[in-house]
Amino acid sequence: MADFLAAYSIQNWLESCPQGYLMGTVYGHRPGEEEPAALMENEVLREEAIRTTVQLVVGERCALAASSGLINAAPDEASKRFLATQTLDEARHVEIFTQRLLDLGVPKKDLESTIQHFANPNLVKFAEVLLEKVDKKDFVAGVVGQNIVLEGMAFSVFEMMYAVSEPTNPKFAHTLSGTIADERRHVGFGENRIGSLIKEHPERKPDIEKLQKEMSYWMLATFADAFRNNPARSEWKRLEGELTRSGAHAQWHGADLFTMEPEEMEQLLADTVLKEFKIRLGRIGVEYQTPARP
Repeated sequence: MADFLAAYSIQNWLESCPQGYLMGTVYGHRPGEEEPAALMENEVLREEAIRTTVQLVVGERCALAASSGLINAAPDEASKRFLATQTLDEARHVEIFTQRLLDLGVPKKDLESTIQHFANPNLVKFAEVLLEKVDKKDFVAGVVGQNIVLEGMAFSVFEMMYAVSEPTNPKFAHTLSGTIADERRHVGFGENRIGSLIKEHPERKPDIEKLQKEMSYWMLATFADAFRNNPARSEWKRLEGELTRSGAHAQWHGADLFTMEPEEMEQLLADTVLKEFKIRLGRIGVEYQTPARP
């Protein structure tokens, strides 16, 4: 365990993150980059960007509360130090996505009311399930919920958003690229650290499997709302048609997202995340539980 945790030291974090892929960035993107005029001048798309960004703020606030809350529950000093770096990563994510809300025109005085208005109730429930474990200082369940389920979901969601944003919104794509690198590190810690604890405490498996199944359901319900009931659906289809005719593509997992219906995108995202859950849980010795489909 000691050698594995050495790879997640504060020194390695400093060299790879603030002195590495974040060097020279401003709120995660390149200096001078702005939201596209085509987005800012289209009220339907601007509101949809605000709605989407609010979900990112809600998810990252949960990750910040979970990673900071797990520090004192960690059974060893090296894990505490890693969680300290993850806490700063999550705080940065909250800050950069909050800054995006300001960049999209949300007045500072209206930030909290905007977040409350647009926060998806299924995502809020997802967060509550995880934070209940954290509040009980349940390190094993907390890290599985945080670093396998929440971070695994965020990793795939950010990758999908990056694929769509790269040809349409370089500022947001660059913001996402740093968070994707962070999430990859967080997921790696969860897999490696919890695997050994599960071997020491096999009696915890039923609780962990129940947690994964419950969190997965609320995640799928959040996806369903985002894709099936999206008020900007027709406007996005119009824009995707224009992008496709201009030769633009958004490739992700072998599919061109610009040519897919929202329901097809939802299915692709859900299948990708659940497949990754199954693989990662298998690595730590936990049996994946198939959630109900909303």
